[in-house]
Amino acid sequence: MRKPLRFVLLWMPVVLAVTTTAQSAASPEIYDTVIYGGTSAAVAAAVQVKRMGKTVVIVCPDKHLGGLTSGGLGWTDSGRKEAVGGISREFYRRIKKHYDKAEAWIHQKPAEYSRYRPDDDAIWVFEPHVAEQTFEELVAEYDIPVFRGEWLKREGGVRKSGSRIVSVTMLSGNTYRSRTFIDATYEGDLMASAGVSFHVGREGNDVYGETLNGVQTRNAVSHQFEEPVDPYIKPGDPDSGLLPRIHGGNPGEDGRGDRRIQAYNYRMCLTKVPENRVSLPKPANYDPMQYELLARYLDKGWRAIFVKFDPAPNAKTDTNNHGAFSTDNIGMNYDYPEATYERRREILKEHEDYQKGLMWFLAYDPRTPEDVRQKTSQWGLAKDEFIDNGNWPHQIYVREARRMVSDFVMTELHLRQIKPTPKPIGMGSYNMDSHNVQRYVDPNGHARNEGDIQINPGGPYPISYDAIVPRASQCTNLLVPVCLSSSHIAYGSIRMEPVFMVLGQSAATAGVLAIDEGIKVQDVAYSKLRARLLADGQVLSLR
Repeated sequence: MRKPLRFVLLWMPVVLAVTTTAQSAASPEIYDTVIYGGTSAAVAAAVQVKRMGKTVVIVCPDKHLGGLTSGGLGWTDSGRKEAVGGISREFYRRIKKHYDKAEAWIHQKPAEYSRYRPDDDAIWVFEPHVAEQTFEELVAEYDIPVFRGEWLKREGGVRKSGSRIVSVTMLSGNTYRSRTFIDATYEGDLMASAGVSFHVGREGNDVYGETLNGVQTRNAVSHQFEEPVDPYIKPGDPDSGLLPRIHGGNPGEDGRGDRRIQAYNYRMCLTKVPENRVSLPKPANYDPMQYELLARYLDKGWRAIFVKFDPAPNAKTDTNNHGAFSTDNIGMNYDYPEATYERRREILKEHEDYQKGLMWFLAYDPRTPEDVRQKTSQWGLAKDEFIDNGNWPHQIYVREARRMVSDFVMTELHLRQIKPTPKPIGMGSYNMDSHNVQRYVDPNGHARNEGDIQINPGGPYPISYDAIVPRASQCTNLLVPVCLSSSHIAYGSIRMEPVFMVLGQSAATAGVLAIDEGIKVQDVAYSKLRARLLADGQVLSLR
């Protein structure tokens, strides 16, 4: 059998291990585990498979490994850090080892290190290229083959024998055969193509007995307009039509389900350091009217623009959404979860243009108040980040897409520990966090956002093994650690990058145990799984 050619392509500051594939290179080999997706969960899962002595391959559309962790989300949403264990914790320890070196600090003095939330053994705030370098070091250290630029063939790309996946075929024509499969994508494309049930959007509160699901006009008080802002093109005249970025129609009845999903954005890495700053770009299709609603809000005196320019090492930021009109592109992603690849590219381009236009508007457009322009124009994209993508993040924040529906569904009641959670394989602890879902006109004739929820579940909670395995009637050798079986509001807490790495490792462990015993993933004995997870440093309880 002809083996794939592997070589290493180097550039500063990231070393990228690249695996090239001939058209038929992937076809003859049968792996123990094929992981589809290049997220942080994918890397953690692959490392665990290798540690357990099995063969594994990462097959992904991505050029860059790590998903959001290396895509700009450097201000880690960790919740209770003591709930993060296993390979996930190891990743953040590796990050700290990097920043413990004096040469890691180019644009900032090490004396300022303490502001980046280091623990004794880990650091939780970092630069994107450092995260990517760490993932690349892991796959190189464990000799994990990575086939990049491989997009699953959406029609007929999954071949099954009964309830088992036999192989997956990519648009390139490459076919990957395996004993177990892990869908580690943010979108759940492999899961869906394998015939596994899923949900898109918000369930009604009545579906699982929740209180924070569905439409949330009453609870949506954060990232809200703090002053009344006129939504009409001609102020006070509904007949003139709505301003851009406002969606017509009634928002819906509180607690009712819908097909809408929370907003996406790019986590920009910005800096003020002149020698490392690239001026904020102006998109070719820039239209200041897209931001007129924001301009009117600024005219009211709102100035909390820079609150979520969270500091990262070397005088950079992880820039997130903040306020009623910010980097979240509200309501423009509804098609994304089930869209064709072509349609997704259109949505991504629209989001990129919107966010670049937003920053240019704040920095340079004369419609923006001078004090805001003066402050915003000091910022620019970091020259040494995302260098092959115009210094723009290569991964959008897919806060939710498809979510599997299995025999067990994680809900608000499990996170609040009102209901017991069987078979823990990791823990979450972050707020039940949904970003805004829609922007509408309220009965008083003012712009209003809906969907933002930020409520603490009450402490760390376990996540069930049953939530990452499909129904046995649908697929018996697939594990889904990212688009797991969860309600919308529960997923808002679970969907944190450290948790995805935890669940990726646990999924890989279960898959290997299933291979060793020749059984369905649904039939893995929890006692054996639990023992191995604990031995490998996973945190299953804090009580």
